[in-house]
Amino acid sequence: MSSVKGFYKQKKNPNTANKSSKSRKPPIHAATFGSNLAQPPALTSRNGNPDLQDEYSESESVLRQFDMNTVYGPCIGMTRLARWERAVNLGLNPPQEIERLLKSGNVQQESLWDSRI
Repeated sequence: MSSVKGFYKQKKNPNTANKSSKSRKPPIHAATFGSNLAQPPALTSRNGNPDLQDEYSESESVLRQFDMNTVYGPCIGMTRLARWERAVNLGLNPPQEIERLLKSGNVQQESLWDSRI
């Protein structure tokens, strides 16, 4: 019986056989610093400018948690208030604080995912 090594003969390329691994360039990734690739749409705000704001008001943070909570159903294509009212009608008991924030008029009515997906 012959060995597997003899059955699967490898042919080495004479051009690459003597090159060391140090001479190889690292792959270029889109996430590297100084990339000239376009910014993905998920990082742009509704008006087309980069969404660079890291700090949000506490009320916006609470509403974003509501947007990300799948218990109250999908939020695509509807306002936050419409989603809250749908959750009430379905008996899902969304927090009353969300209704208070949304009816105050001082917060954004569109969900976190609006115009991004």
